[in-house]
Amino acid sequence: MKSNQNGNVKGPKIVVIGGGTGLGTILRGLKLITSHLTAIVTVADDGGSSGRLRREYGMLPPGDIRNCLVALADLEPLMERLMQYRFTGDSELGGHSFGNLFLAAMTEITGDFEVAIKESSNILAVRGRVLPATLADVTLNAELENGEIVRGESNVSKLKLPIRRITLEPKNCMPVPEAIAAIKDADLIVLGPGSLYTSIIPNLLVCEVAQAIRNSGALKIYICNAMTQPGETVNYSASDHLRAIIDHAGPGLIDMTIINTDPIPEEMLKRYAEEGSQPVLADLDKVRSMGVTPLGARIIVKTNLIRHDAGKLAELILHLAQTNKMGFGLGRLIPKQLYRFIKGISGVFLGKIS
Repeated sequence: MKSNQNGNVKGPKIVVIGGGTGLGTILRGLKLITSHLTAIVTVADDGGSSGRLRREYGMLPPGDIRNCLVALADLEPLMERLMQYRFTGDSELGGHSFGNLFLAAMTEITGDFEVAIKESSNILAVRGRVLPATLADVTLNAELENGEIVRGESNVSKLKLPIRRITLEPKNCMPVPEAIAAIKDADLIVLGPGSLYTSIIPNLLVCEVAQAIRNSGALKIYICNAMTQPGETVNYSASDHLRAIIDHAGPGLIDMTIINTDPIPEEMLKRYAEEGSQPVLADLDKVRSMGVTPLGARIIVKTNLIRHDAGKLAELILHLAQTNKMGFGLGRLIPKQLYRFIKGISGVFLGKIS
């Protein structure tokens, strides 16, 4: 579905929840199929340029917000390069992203981070909305399997021991009202792709967010990562990812899980293995036993990195939204006939429905 001459796009009301590069990837595809698009973004980052701006200016971390704005914007290539440009060297600017500094300046000018995002969206001609999950100054903490407590998102992402549970501090951080309204009004809610413990679950720990998703009449989809993440999800299968979400946010949050079933070339497997990463096992039967419909699909791009294919994901999500709207009863009880129907029109599925 493409824009008409006025730049307007009709489409389903889609809410995407997450953070990091994974969220930006899917937004680039979804903005081409709908103008009713809302990104709800984690604000727990405390490392790199975002962490420095957070400490020096007392603002929320802008990095994930910046990535989403750029992904949803109609920008000339040079302008996109400018927004993502990172200064080098040992000066005070070294390591900072221009886009982060842009958001910091807009926050200073408007006096409000949320307003700064909205005004930046207007300047960048963003399709849809980008909302922080909360405006509270939150810290991400992790309890490890050995009982040790690790504080700070940047430290959690470097862990070597298994994570038992993560929490947000303060625990009673409130959501942005527009985010809750978008969830309630959505036709389809997408979690991920992205880092399980630092990009996806933190959003679900913000007060009211998980319950709003649970109560929403939308079709709820989790896009599982294609590769495990060193320090966070070592040896995790698709069902392990799903179990972590349920353990933190409760059941009833996800109807379907999209899982990559496209084989990965041996040379790439070796390179990822050297970094402590491996393909996420597509244990479709175990996912199904948890009351969630697994959809196995060829949805990755194999270049120098393994990434989800934004176009394929967008096409698949559009088909799911349209089919659900037709009243076929998508979700945990998806019938064989409907599965074959979706497979035929999307051409990306490999998994089986029993």
